[in-house]
Amino acid sequence: MAADQNYRIEKDSMGELRVPQDALWGAQSQRAVDNFPISDLRAPRAMINALGLIKASAAEVNRDLGLMDDAIAQAIVDAGNRVAAGEFDAHFPVDIFQTGSGTSTNMNTNEVIAHVASETAGQTVHPNDHVNMGQSSNDTIPTAIHVAATLESEKHLLPALRHLRDTLLNKASELSEVVKTGRTHLMDAMPVRFDQELGGWAAQIDANIARIESALTRSRALAQGGTAVGTGINAHPEFGARFAKAISKASSCEFHTSENYFESLSSQDTAVELSGQLNTVAVSVMKIANDLRWMNSGPLAGLGEIQLPALQPGSSIMPGKVNPVIPEAAAMVAAQVMGNHTTITVSGQAGNFQLNVMLPVVAYNLLQSIELLTNTARVLADKAIAGFTVNEGNLSEALSKNPILVTALNAVIGYDKGAAIAKQAYKEGRPVKELAMEQTDLSEAELDRLLDPADLTQGGIKQ
Repeated sequence: MAADQNYRIEKDSMGELRVPQDALWGAQSQRAVDNFPISDLRAPRAMINALGLIKASAAEVNRDLGLMDDAIAQAIVDAGNRVAAGEFDAHFPVDIFQTGSGTSTNMNTNEVIAHVASETAGQTVHPNDHVNMGQSSNDTIPTAIHVAATLESEKHLLPALRHLRDTLLNKASELSEVVKTGRTHLMDAMPVRFDQELGGWAAQIDANIARIESALTRSRALAQGGTAVGTGINAHPEFGARFAKAISKASSCEFHTSENYFESLSSQDTAVELSGQLNTVAVSVMKIANDLRWMNSGPLAGLGEIQLPALQPGSSIMPGKVNPVIPEAAAMVAAQVMGNHTTITVSGQAGNFQLNVMLPVVAYNLLQSIELLTNTARVLADKAIAGFTVNEGNLSEALSKNPILVTALNAVIGYDKGAAIAKQAYKEGRPVKELAMEQTDLSEAELDRLLDPADLTQGGIKQ
């Protein structure tokens, strides 16, 4: 096979093939590029970071165990750290839709690191014998999923969710004295305060933070050391435990070796669990986003309770229209995360005997969900919640006309009498107080006390 100026010849166990001249990858990566022209989806940045850290940590461990030459080990460590830092991202061309073990992505990493390390070491560094020493794709890719998801959640997602929660609490405190009409079934209900409504949202986010933190206690367990089927063949008996300590140091994040490599290779239960928690976050985000959209609706023909920050023109044909673009974007993200969870759930069932064979798609969707929710939490907090204003005139008008306020009179006049007053108030468009003065012996002062909207938000029995 002849090479031209744009290609070079690479060999693997299956023979020769052409590889682009300036590519850092080798024959096995090129076979994957040729075999899987399926999508434009590639390994996420977080996954490449994790793989670089894994290869660097593995080389350190093998060197310390006396299994690898110092110069080769150091060259692999340096190259792995450069991969982790993103220096060679352009040299990871393998499609996500590939062999289910992620072998192509593992070999892509091995070949890039071997190529770079060979240049710096001044000797041949082999992608399998050196970079992949003591490892298999079958434990490396599950490890990379756990490392990447844990790092992204701990360093990015959880801080973003805490920011969203705190922004909600700050806004709630700012609006703690503002009373509005509550709604159930989208219909008028008893009054609530803004701090109660926003405090409910904040509690949802706080609970989601706890859920993710719980799932991360299991994602810190690493498959590395199980090698091909979970037995640890071709790995030093101390490799797994030493590796977990090494990557914990390299990543500044706590990891430990799995208590059962067979479980870690054959299942993706932890990824499914973490995705499930992300799915719950998405449900919360969708609820908050849609509440904001309803409250902002109008401004004349909708609820018009709040006004979200005006960020961009809302229509290409209707001048002056402004839409709730941030909540809409957040709702779409929530839908995407829910879809990702379905994909991860189906993929989690593909653990046939000793290996799950949908690892790349688990990695892609899990890390995408984490990234989307991280960015959405901050955008929703900073561009929608922090800056919205309250239309107090609309709130007061709706409260004054709300016949459901009659609920506060139940203990005094009874449910049936209250229902009759409410129906008449709806029919005639009159305030409850006015009808109650006509049809009960309660004084105006007593009705003002019983029907005070702010007081009604405190709950309890009004007598």
